[in-house]
Amino acid sequence: QVQLVESGGGLVQPGGSLRLSCVASGNMFSIHSRGWYRQTTGGSQRELVAMFNDSTTDYADSVRGRFTVSRDDAKNTVLFPINSLQPEDTAVYYCRYEGRPSARSALFRYWGQGTQVTVSS
Repeated sequence: QVQLVESGGGLVQPGGSLRLSCVASGNMFSIHSRGWYRQTTGGSQRELVAMFNDSTTDYADSVRGRFTVSRDDAKNTVLFPINSLQPEDTAVYYCRYEGRPSARSALFRYWGQGTQVTVSS
């Protein structure tokens, strides 16, 4: 069973920064990609970035240049510094892994519980 735990959210003023992180535990046969999503109150979940095994990344236009994803495989951690935050960035941020639990299984998505980011003066 794979578990993802996000941390680093909080209250920040406009223009500020936070450093989100996602720690993975448990066994997975293979990991296809890692990513971050966010969901606003009453809104739909939106993908912010996908990072593939070759470390190529695909950012949403809304965050490109402000948010940067990286990973530390030795610590099973995905880091997500988010900068130049604005009130519209207020949301619950979720970490997502996509992989195969076993050699014969289909791709499966694992999700963390989310971390709240609130941008307000």
